[in-house]
Amino acid sequence: MAKETLQREQTLSQKVWQLATVLAGQGIGFTDYITQLTYLLFLKMDDENTETFGEESAIPEGFRWKDLLALDGLALIKQYEDTLNILQKEDNLIGTIYTKAQNKIDKPVYLKKVITLIDEEKWLVMDGDVKGAIYESILEKNGQDKKSGAGQYFTPRSLIQAMVDVTRPKIGETICDPACGTGGFLLAAYDYMKNQSQDKEKQDFLRNEALSGVDNTALVVTLASMNLYLHGIGTNRSPIVCRDSLEKAPENLVDVILANPPFGTRPAGSVEISRDDFYVDTKNNQLNFLQHIMVSLKQGGRAAVVLPDNVLFEGNAGETVRKELLKNFNLHTILRLPTGIFYAQGVKANVLFFTKGIPTKEIWYFDYRTGVKHTLATNPMQRHHLDEFVECYCADDMGKRKETYDAETNPNGRWRKFTLKEIMARDKTSLDICWIKQGDETEDMSLAELLTTIQEKSNKIADAVTKLQELLRGIDG
Repeated sequence: MAKETLQREQTLSQKVWQLATVLAGQGIGFTDYITQLTYLLFLKMDDENTETFGEESAIPEGFRWKDLLALDGLALIKQYEDTLNILQKEDNLIGTIYTKAQNKIDKPVYLKKVITLIDEEKWLVMDGDVKGAIYESILEKNGQDKKSGAGQYFTPRSLIQAMVDVTRPKIGETICDPACGTGGFLLAAYDYMKNQSQDKEKQDFLRNEALSGVDNTALVVTLASMNLYLHGIGTNRSPIVCRDSLEKAPENLVDVILANPPFGTRPAGSVEISRDDFYVDTKNNQLNFLQHIMVSLKQGGRAAVVLPDNVLFEGNAGETVRKELLKNFNLHTILRLPTGIFYAQGVKANVLFFTKGIPTKEIWYFDYRTGVKHTLATNPMQRHHLDEFVECYCADDMGKRKETYDAETNPNGRWRKFTLKEIMARDKTSLDICWIKQGDETEDMSLAELLTTIQEKSNKIADAVTKLQELLRGIDG
């Protein structure tokens, strides 16, 4: 039975993706396709709910699946666009799924192809794990499409799984991702907790109240809401909201935060961040997300957050935030990540694990960067690559942690402890620590990777020169 289910899942995923390839040839991008697929799939499932189970439709009369199914040509396009316009004004889950919904398939024949594909299947009777797995596979393939830029919303599932495995969310706790993308962290946390108790109240809490996510991109909110909905989460009200997490203080404190905030600068037109609950004003997007996460935790709450290297060493505001983190939080673990695991090239990142309300006494580092090479195409990072880290972490009892590093017998051991005194003595309280002897980083690079690295460094130099020229003009003026 499990084999048949897997086969069906793979067959349907393949059909959905084959159509994406056809549409791509007509200039309809994968991201646009999956968004339209989401809008239509929700209508189809509502129709099945009405026909099969006799439930009252959640969709207003005149804008349901059957109203689309009967049409062709320009009449179909008009009906679909009218439907999207109506549904984005609805409340609760429907309004969230159709946030700022627009039609991106302007040729009737191709819209009809998508509708026909969806209509051939009975979606509602599929097990939630099957529906969800199909949708997740499409999201993952969409994330791999470099042209769409969707990769910025996609954290490697292997990394998410390892972070959840050591953070160990418990049923009854509240879990938040303030930069949720397509909902990967929330879904992994849900999967981790769903079999911990069969108590109905706890299960209801898990499905409807425990999880919350925020993203400031309407498209992503749609994808995340549908992703969770297909897994049976948030069936009346989506746990995802569309807003900028950084604009205001959190309304509710949470037990666990799992996140990979966006790297780089804030989008053009964003509100300038100045919050009374922050420790320092800064324009650094990652430092602001870190501060937001710190103030969003309950006392005793814990976080696992992916952050770029600059958060570990940047001076001024960076040092202020790090000192606060060490003083009022137990920053007990830092996982140093390799390049080649994100869709943006050359990103150097880490996972910071910390607990609120206990000062840091020591930080354990796991260097999974030096001498580690992953590529998305030929050697993607998989969950088993992080087995050693998870084992060293000792989530059951951190008091049992033992270094694999030894200055004499194993100087390249990846698991090493540093005391607070050692950290505080470092320039700018830098947490950017390496100890494993590095080889030539370029020796294993392909020509394309080497050229990408050179281009990145060239761009940074050009940016620095431009800023310097602007400063000089200001002085000359």
